[in-house]
Amino acid sequence: MRMRGFTLVELMVAVLIATIVFALGYGAIDQALANREILQRNAAALTSLQNTIRLLVQDCSQMAPRPVREPLGDGFQPALVADGQQMTFTRGGHMNPAGIQRSTLQRVRYVLEEGKLYRDQWAVLDATLDPAPARRQLLDGVTAFTIRFMNEGRNWQPSWPPPTLGSTRSDNELRWRPIAVEVTLELEAWGKVTRLIEVPG
Repeated sequence: MRMRGFTLVELMVAVLIATIVFALGYGAIDQALANREILQRNAAALTSLQNTIRLLVQDCSQMAPRPVREPLGDGFQPALVADGQQMTFTRGGHMNPAGIQRSTLQRVRYVLEEGKLYRDQWAVLDATLDPAPARRQLLDGVTAFTIRFMNEGRNWQPSWPPPTLGSTRSDNELRWRPIAVEVTLELEAWGKVTRLIEVPG
């Protein structure tokens, strides 16, 4: 019986078909990997946004009416100081799992710098010098960070504390807190996100 093998043309056609199939398969795998990377990036960005909002809510809902001493010179800083784009305030509920002798109050600041939102915190409220805070980056790709404050008359204020007639504030005015804080973040990835936070009285 005579055996018949493959011709060169048949082998070349088979190799061409296999190459096309492998190329299509590689393209599909490459696209799947690219999609997975995009999904992972978006998931990480969404997690960062959720954690930032959660932290803002926790901090603002524990805002304490505690002014702090000026680091240099006499006088006190109000319990909450904000200009609409950054805010610094005293918060309670500072956890102390090690049982160290210290206050449960903490001074924190939210500030936007070069497209990044940071949270600063100070270990001591009434420092005699101006210590550097511990800084934590919360978000990247932030195009705007604005804050408004609702006063007791249910009016929105772009800054805090509200204007006062005197050149120096009374102890009561230093302890003023809003009844609500509105935080708006504009993000390159997600657009505008607004959260209204109630400040317990």
